[in-house]
Amino acid sequence: MTRSFADLLPTPLDAQSLARLQPRTHTADLLALLERWVERGWLRALDKAFVVFLADLDPQGDPLVLLAAALASHQLGHGHVCLDLAATLQAPDFALSLPPEGDLQGGVALLPSQLLEGLGVDAWLSSLANSPLVGDGDDTSGSSPLVLSSQRLYLRRYWAYERRIGDALRQRLEAHEPIPDDLAQRLTQLFGTADGTRIDWQKLACALAARGAFSIVTGGPGTGKTTTVVRLLALLQGPAVAQDKPLRIRLAAPTGKAAARLTESISLQVQSLEVDAAIKVRIPTEVTTVHRLLGSRPGTRHFRHDAANPLPLDVLVVDEASMIDLEMMANLLDALPPHARLVLLGDKDQLASVEAGAVLGDLCSQAEAGYYSPTTRAWLEQVSGEDLAHSGLLEGNERDHALAQQVVMLRHSRRFGEDSGIGQLATRVNLQDAEGARALLQEGRHADVHWLPLKGEHDAALLRLLLDGHGRNSDGPQGYRRYLEQIDAGRPPADTPLEDEAWATWARGLLNAFDEFQLLCAVRKGPWGVESLNARATQALTQARLIDGSQPWYEGRPVLMTRNDYGLGLMNGDIGIALMLPEGGERERMVLRVAFPRNDGQGGIRFVLPSRLNDVETVYAMTVHKSQGSEFAHTALILPDALNPVLTKELIYTGITRAKHWFTLVESRKGVFEEAVRRKVKRLSGLMLGWRS
Repeated sequence: MTRSFADLLPTPLDAQSLARLQPRTHTADLLALLERWVERGWLRALDKAFVVFLADLDPQGDPLVLLAAALASHQLGHGHVCLDLAATLQAPDFALSLPPEGDLQGGVALLPSQLLEGLGVDAWLSSLANSPLVGDGDDTSGSSPLVLSSQRLYLRRYWAYERRIGDALRQRLEAHEPIPDDLAQRLTQLFGTADGTRIDWQKLACALAARGAFSIVTGGPGTGKTTTVVRLLALLQGPAVAQDKPLRIRLAAPTGKAAARLTESISLQVQSLEVDAAIKVRIPTEVTTVHRLLGSRPGTRHFRHDAANPLPLDVLVVDEASMIDLEMMANLLDALPPHARLVLLGDKDQLASVEAGAVLGDLCSQAEAGYYSPTTRAWLEQVSGEDLAHSGLLEGNERDHALAQQVVMLRHSRRFGEDSGIGQLATRVNLQDAEGARALLQEGRHADVHWLPLKGEHDAALLRLLLDGHGRNSDGPQGYRRYLEQIDAGRPPADTPLEDEAWATWARGLLNAFDEFQLLCAVRKGPWGVESLNARATQALTQARLIDGSQPWYEGRPVLMTRNDYGLGLMNGDIGIALMLPEGGERERMVLRVAFPRNDGQGGIRFVLPSRLNDVETVYAMTVHKSQGSEFAHTALILPDALNPVLTKELIYTGITRAKHWFTLVESRKGVFEEAVRRKVKRLSGLMLGWRS
C-alpha cells in the first residue's frame, strides 16, 4: 500500500525535519499526499498535474518549492492571482480557503496547515530563490514557470498579465488628451448648471474622462453609469464631428446578457439625448461581448486582435467591468491602439470575475475616498461648476494617487430611493452591518423586501415562492407560474406560418415574463445548490401541471447557455425557453425549438433546435455569479445551511442588487446570512503594489 506523506513525517512537522528528507523520496510522498488532497476536494486535479510537470523538469528539486507551486496553482482556482507566502503561513486554512477539519474519511491526510507548521517565511523564500523553477520576473529568457516577487509566488503567465496591465495603465495615465476650450459649456449643455444642492457626480465623471486616455466610472445599481457614458460619448464626439473626423467608438460587455441589456439601455438613452442629430447618429447603440470584439479563436487562449493587430477604434467603453478577469483585461489592453481611450464601467462592490483576479476592485480601491489632488479638484470645480468643498473626499496628490485622478464613484441611486428597502438592505450589507441588515429583513416595514425562513428542504413556503412569489396578486412579486400560464394563453393559432412575426412576439413576451422572477443560489452542490433546486423546481412545477418534466426537453423549459457558441450566435449566460412551433411549411406538425433573444437591442428572436444545444442547463435556479449583468423584477436569494468559502458580503450584495422591484432572502438556517455579511472577499494580487497609496 502506498504510504502517505504524513506517514513519513514527525508530528508536529518542522522545517528542519522537512529539509532533512531526501528530495526524491520526499517528492514522491508529497505527490501521494497531494493526491489525497485532490480526492477530498482540497486541491484540483489540475494543481497536482502542474506539480508533476514541475517535478519532471527538476527531479532533484526542493519539495518545498513543489508544495508552494501546488498552493499557488490552488489559489488561482479560488480567484487569487498569486500565493502570499507570509499570509499563508500566518493563517493557512483561511488563506487557502480550506476546511478547518481533518480527514473525516479515516486514515491520515495531513492538512496544509499541519504541513506548514513550523516553517518560517525566510526558509521558504530561500528554497524558492535557489530553485531553477523560480525566476524573479526580470529574467529575459522567461523560462522559469514560477516567479517570486517579494513574498508573492506567481505562475509566470499570471505575473506577466499583471505586469502588462500595470505598464499599459501607467502609459495611458501619462497621456494627456486635448481638452476642448468649450468643455465647461458642453458639460452645462449636457447636465445643466450646478445648483449647489447635490454634487453631480455624473458630470464630474464625464469631465475626468474627457481629459484622459483611461478612466473608470464606478457606482451601484441605478447611479446612472449608462446615462453617464452616453453623455460622455456625446461630449467626445461633438468636437470630432465638428471637425468632420468622427470617432470610431465601440461598446462591449463580458457576457451576451450584459451586452443585450446595455444595448437596450443605451438605445433609449441616445433617443432622449438633447444634442445635434449629427452627433447623435455617431453614438453607437450596439454592444458586443468582449470575446467577440477581440475575435476569439476557438480552442486557443489567443485572439485575432492583439498588440500586432490592434482594434480599429478610437474609444472603447466596457460595461460590467467587475466581471473581467486578469487574463482578459491584459488581452484587452494589448489590443487597444496607443491613441485610443478606454472607459471602464462597473460596480466595484459586486462579485469579481469567476476566473483569477479582481481587476476593477483593485483599480477602484481608492474610489470611495477620492484622493483627488488640489490641482484635479480645482480643475473639476472650474469646468463643472460643482463645489467639492463639502464632498467628503480625501485629498491626494498626483504622484501617490495617480490612478485615483481618473476614477469617479457615482453616489446617488435613482433606482433605489431613500424609502427603498432593497437599496437600504444593499447599503447595510455593503457596509458589513450584519445586525442592521437582519433588522431590516425581519421588521417588515418595506414592501419590496421579504424574508422567508425554511424549516426543511421540502418546505411548502419554498414551493409557493417558486410558483407564485408571495401570492398571485398581479401587482406583487411573481413566481414561475406566470410565464408558464402565458404559454398557452398567448400562443398564435397553429396554422400561423413560422415566419410570421406573431411567433417572435409571443416568444418575446414569454422571455420577458420569465425575467420577472429568478431564484439565485450561492453554491452549485448540496441541498440548497443550483443542481438540487433545479431538480426540485422541475418536480414542483410538474406536480402543479404547469410543465411535463418527465422528459429532458419539454415546453416551457428555461435553459442557460454555459459556454459561448459562435456558430449559433449564442453567448455564455444567454437564457432561452423551449416552445412548440410549426415545422417549416408543415403547419399541422409542431416541434420543440428554443427561443433566445438576439441581443440586438431590437427585440429579435432566434429559434434553435434542442439537438443543436450542447452546453445548456435548466435555469429555474442559477448561481449569483451567473446572474451578474442581469436584472429581474423579483429576485429570491437562497442561502445554504452552512458557511461556505463563497459566502461573502459581495455575493449577498450582488444577489440583492439583481432585484429591480422585489427581493426575497430565503434561509435554511438562521445565522449564515450574518456570517456571510461579515466576510469580505480579499483576492490576492500585486496589481496595486506598483501604485503608491
